[in-house]
Amino acid sequence: MNVLIIGSGAREHAIAWKLRQSQYCEQVFVAPGNAGTAAFGTNASIDIHDFNELAKFACDFNIMMLVVGQEHALVEGIHDFFQGSEYLKHILVVGPKKAGAMLEGSKDFCKTFLQKYNIPTARYQTFTEATFREATAYLRTHSYPAVIKADGLAAGKGVIIAQDFEEAVDALEDLLRNKRFGNASSKVVIEEYLHGIEVSVFILTDGKEYVLLPEAKDYKRIGEGDTGLNTGGMGAISPVPFVDAAFMDRVKERVIMPTLRGMQQEKMDFSGFLFIGLMNVNGEPYVIEYNVRLGDPETEAILPRIKSDLFELFRALHDHKLGEFELEVDPRTAATVFLVSGGYPEGFEKGKEISGLEQVPADVLVFHAGTRMEEGKLVSSGGRVIAVTALADSQEAALAKANAAAEAISWKGRYYRHDIGFDLKPARLV
Repeated sequence: MNVLIIGSGAREHAIAWKLRQSQYCEQVFVAPGNAGTAAFGTNASIDIHDFNELAKFACDFNIMMLVVGQEHALVEGIHDFFQGSEYLKHILVVGPKKAGAMLEGSKDFCKTFLQKYNIPTARYQTFTEATFREATAYLRTHSYPAVIKADGLAAGKGVIIAQDFEEAVDALEDLLRNKRFGNASSKVVIEEYLHGIEVSVFILTDGKEYVLLPEAKDYKRIGEGDTGLNTGGMGAISPVPFVDAAFMDRVKERVIMPTLRGMQQEKMDFSGFLFIGLMNVNGEPYVIEYNVRLGDPETEAILPRIKSDLFELFRALHDHKLGEFELEVDPRTAATVFLVSGGYPEGFEKGKEISGLEQVPADVLVFHAGTRMEEGKLVSSGGRVIAVTALADSQEAALAKANAAAEAISWKGRYYRHDIGFDLKPARLV
């Protein structure tokens, strides 16, 4: 069966790598892909927002499965488009329809859903430019830190944690009046800051049954010790030490099952991944956000731990047999470290030649994010450039391997965090 993956990052590289291992997967195409995905399939230079062009490609190359890694395509309704076409509706789409994708596409929609179905989350209010004065008054009485989020998609960068009133007002000005993220910040959600430690939980679901995937913890801040601006993600660890059976039971009972009941009540046709961003507050799970696809860089940490055939898992999704699927997981720790361009997440230069990949040990995985081939040379083409993932029997050993590999890969201005997993040491969990 031929598969088309939508996206161009390290997440899509990891999905292509994993699917290519299946005996049932004949050809893998990635649109548009990157220099790394080309090693596991064929890159297709297609505008992923042009659904007609994607439809033509799917017909021309006998695509039978569409795996949507990229959130914008889901929010724009790619699943609805394919299912609504007589020539495309036979294609198995991994990713929800537009109505379900709004769980990620709008923070306000997400918070309303959480509140309606009594799923634990932080208190919040939503404001627009028209209610800027009310938002400012609200912030005067708000506790600090305060979390201010752009309502729409902002590539993981639309969250500001304001430490005081002045910083919060500056953030409001930037988002609502200066339109820092365009239409994505035409509304903002202001919510209370939850004191705890984050964890990302993933399920694959048809809206009724689900398979629980390995959890991970990602690191969004650019600086060591979780300082500086938010990024798309600087690294990840899986499994997460504090996520024991008791905590996961609470997650299933208080978050996953109410979420599925809500999907059914809202008549959401949901068929794909649900990423549940949680805050562990004194052992209790609170939902920070939903994403309707796999996370990045979490994908690069969790897929290497899945021993089961990913293609067969997707077939179980579309055959409504997830309840019968037994996921086999590697018990070892996976550590992922992201290498980024100097200056990221703000201004950065592209086109820098990358070297040192030949020095990476064979048992360390390298997933490309922002790379391309230029006159026979591998060069950077984005802010986040390469993710390296190492597996080992302990977190310390996995991180040592991943950091050594990261150090071997180089280009002008290359930067990475050396402290991924710093807050998961046993001494911090007592």
